Amino acid sequence: MENTQFRLAARPVGLPKDSDWQMTKEPVRELADGEVLVKTRYLSLDPAMRGWMNDAKSYIRPVGIGEVMRAGGLGEVVASRSPRFAVGDQLGGGFGVQQYWIGAADDRHAGLHKIDTRLAPPTTWLNTLGMPGMTAYFGLLEVGQPKAGETVVVSGAAGAVGQTVGQLAKQLGCRVIGIAGGKEKCDFVVDELGFDACIDYKGGDVRAGLKEHCPNGVDVYFDNVGGDILDLVLTRINLKARIVVCGAISQYNNTTAVKGPANYLSLLVNRARMEGMVVFDYADRYHVAVAALGKWLQEGKIKSREDVVQGIEKFPQALTMLFEGKNFGKLVLQVA
Repeated sequence: MENTQFRLAARPVGLPKDSDWQMTKEPVRELADGEVLVKTRYLSLDPAMRGWMNDAKSYIRPVGIGEVMRAGGLGEVVASRSPRFAVGDQLGGGFGVQQYWIGAADDRHAGLHKIDTRLAPPTTWLNTLGMPGMTAYFGLLEVGQPKAGETVVVSGAAGAVGQTVGQLAKQLGCRVIGIAGGKEKCDFVVDELGFDACIDYKGGDVRAGLKEHCPNGVDVYFDNVGGDILDLVLTRINLKARIVVCGAISQYNNTTAVKGPANYLSLLVNRARMEGMVVFDYADRYHVAVAALGKWLQEGKIKSREDVVQGIEKFPQALTMLFEGKNFGKLVLQVA
């Protein structure tokens, strides 16, 4: 049995390119006691992966040169020498960009856990019931702390995290304004997800859009993009506003210094709070979010949209879709 893998060949400068990757093939070794062999079905492609490729101090160690690229995924147990998992079990875990994962069933870094595909389709377990959904749930509720009647603005509104943030805020009785790129995405955010409005940063004026759709200011801003859009929202925040720093995809491929907020003094004037969040900090409570989000999904109160690319060989090109705004919803790579 042969395992196709993508390994990091070089530290990217700017947008990752094909030469930053090495596709390798190696035989799958024999299982040891306590180990399982998982056949990867789907992989989650996330903006955070770009940061993991840099040799810099962060909340998680960088992927080493020559190592299989880190990625969360879903798969099926095809062989087991552990009482914890049986052949046929559907699992989520940190499998990396490869066709097969082999290791200890209790490997805490892999974080293997069973998923129930009766509750939701597999790709939804990489979106609303996966890391993006956990990020949205805890980032909004724990850090943003929205209250009914408040105005919540979400950038990257059609993306994996943004779509769930906005829908959750609507469930809490908030006015929700999205920011997304292109008319099709903006229409989806309003017509399908139920946002009150969406500002097209590609075809419109974000400053004018914020003024129009947030006449009473912004109470919570869930930031997935950073850069100029963060600066513009800071000019509209209210007293005691909360800014959730989830990501800054506009800055990840910079070849110059990251652009910080020029309008940060608005935090002082408005006695506002800007706080970063990393989803792994809430790992011991994921089950709480899965239960809540799963219930809303089954009741039809929230929706989950995935953009699936087929074929592990397309990994390098699929990953760049994230940074070019080409994906529509949560980006998933179908391996098998």
